[in-house]
Amino acid sequence: MSGVRWGRVGRFVGSLRRTGAEWAIDGLLTLGAVAVGVTLLVGSMDEDPSVGDHITAQIFYGVVAAVAFLVFRRRFPVTLAWICVLAGFTFVTVMGTTVVALFGVAERRRPRTSVSITAVHALLVFVLFYLATEDRAEYFGAAGVFLFFDVVALTGGLLVRSQRMLVGSLQERARQAENEQRMLVEEARLLERERIAREMHDVLAHRISLLAVHAGALEVRSDASPQEARAAGVIRQAAHDALEDLRDVIRMLRTDEDAGAADRPQPTLGDLPALIEQSRRAGAVVEFACAPVAPETSARVGRHAYRIVQEGLTNARKHAPGARVRVDVAAAEQAEQAGLAIEIVNPLHVSPASVPALPGAGAGLIGLRERVTLVGGRLEHGTEDGEFRLRAWLPWQPSAETGRVRGG
Repeated sequence: MSGVRWGRVGRFVGSLRRTGAEWAIDGLLTLGAVAVGVTLLVGSMDEDPSVGDHITAQIFYGVVAAVAFLVFRRRFPVTLAWICVLAGFTFVTVMGTTVVALFGVAERRRPRTSVSITAVHALLVFVLFYLATEDRAEYFGAAGVFLFFDVVALTGGLLVRSQRMLVGSLQERARQAENEQRMLVEEARLLERERIAREMHDVLAHRISLLAVHAGALEVRSDASPQEARAAGVIRQAAHDALEDLRDVIRMLRTDEDAGAADRPQPTLGDLPALIEQSRRAGAVVEFACAPVAPETSARVGRHAYRIVQEGLTNARKHAPGARVRVDVAAAEQAEQAGLAIEIVNPLHVSPASVPALPGAGAGLIGLRERVTLVGGRLEHGTEDGEFRLRAWLPWQPSAETGRVRGG
């Protein structure tokens, strides 16, 4: 029993927890209710002096109703409204609280509930005022005033409720859109990492196969010592086991669409002219400049450079169709380390009225960042002088720290 009692106390205390803005709103509504009640009390005393005989009770119950409204309007709006509807016909000062209580019901409960309570109050006003007033002009005037208050309270509460629901719906949509965008980013990052893993498999499988072939040749050489033959056999067997393990791991990443492309050769820096020509045949205007690069350019750097240029051309076709795209590839140094610099530049908008822009979520740039991070490079993109610029720098040989795939 004590637990139940303390639970009720906790709920009561919880009903008093409001922000400063909420307390300010509730206080203004309470002051409005008191003002309306005092106005009605003064008007009733002018018309019926006998009302002044019970002035103390009128003031007491008016204050009690106002305090109850201030404390319970957010937790028990329906109960408070029913009490005020019934007490308002006995104590004039409660009439003001009745109006704001009807507003609170319309603001916080379903329209059917608020309309029902307001209709009951209006009906009681018409019936009781009809029985208590002989002058029909006075009757319609007084009933019309209370009906006006009821309509204003009901309409205002419904409007506030609709506005709050609309804001809540927009906030929920914004949260959903943010979550969906975050999921798209994570999905793009994971897909790019899987693609990189598959490319690593294709490259490593070729190199390990070469290692196994050379080890096998060394193992069967006639002039090899027994120790060398055994060492070569161990290397060959280890290379064979590594290939099998690599295939087992990569099989979990490879989809049905990728299964047929297991032996597809990976692009290199030398394939860039063919990629540029393919874009030109598709209608793109591309200026391509590829300065001579160092011969030590690894296949991995060339493969990533190819993917960066490919994504840059794709973005240009999406967001600036028909624009002149400039692609520059050259050797460069950053932080006293030699590498490969890539820059792709295109105008922001070209003929937006005639050529609709293709949809995109920026997932390609996220994938590029994963690639560049993998080899310890740098990637920048943004607008400058009315143009979109995509810059990347890839080192010839990644360091031991940056050569590992880092979590993102």
